[in-house]
Amino acid sequence: MTPAPVDLSVYLVTDAAQCAARGRTVAETVAAAVAGGVTAVQIREKHADGGDFLRTVTEVAAVLPERVALIVNDRVDVFLAARLAGVRVTGVHVGQSDLPPAAVRRLIGEHAVLGLSAATPGELRAAAQDPAGVDHVGIGALHATRTKADAPPSLGLDGFARLVGLSPLPAVAIGGVTPADLPGLRKAGAAGAAVVSGICAAEDPLASARAYALAWGALPV
Repeated sequence: MTPAPVDLSVYLVTDAAQCAARGRTVAETVAAAVAGGVTAVQIREKHADGGDFLRTVTEVAAVLPERVALIVNDRVDVFLAARLAGVRVTGVHVGQSDLPPAAVRRLIGEHAVLGLSAATPGELRAAAQDPAGVDHVGIGALHATRTKADAPPSLGLDGFARLVGLSPLPAVAIGGVTPADLPGLRKAGAAGAAVVSGICAAEDPLASARAYALAWGALPV
């Protein structure tokens, strides 16, 4: 069975350190961002142990309305533990160096959403042909970013548009995305934009999220 479609238009990827630097928890940041128009949330905790990661997922799930997807980055074990505990989690997002999508699909089941990072034509072709059933791809980096130390070279809007045209899968842009980028990304065929610093490091995450949602056209002006 195919997972229910996820609204990826304003896709928040969390950064606990950036939230803490603003004096907020991840859950507090997420709650404000969703009030501003965020449509999907990915919990990314590269340096947290399993227990802390699971607690963050649980806290975030408690503040999310049903319409907002909750994706777990990389850690299939955390996703499974959350689901076992009755936490509403939507799916998992993995990178090229993580578990193969086919293995992830077997573990999370056919009803969960599976996202995959892709940065080259070859990676996009492989994702589209994978029998595991990748549901969407994250393409980047759109611009240079310090959020992800191993981010690939920046693509720019033209480079992103070329890659989007190579894949039938819904694609989200990531990497230094600003509200000004969103009209061009939507015109290029993006399903949405993933945002980290633009919301997590913002003084007012609600206002920042609203700026992205307005730029995408998800909210009336």
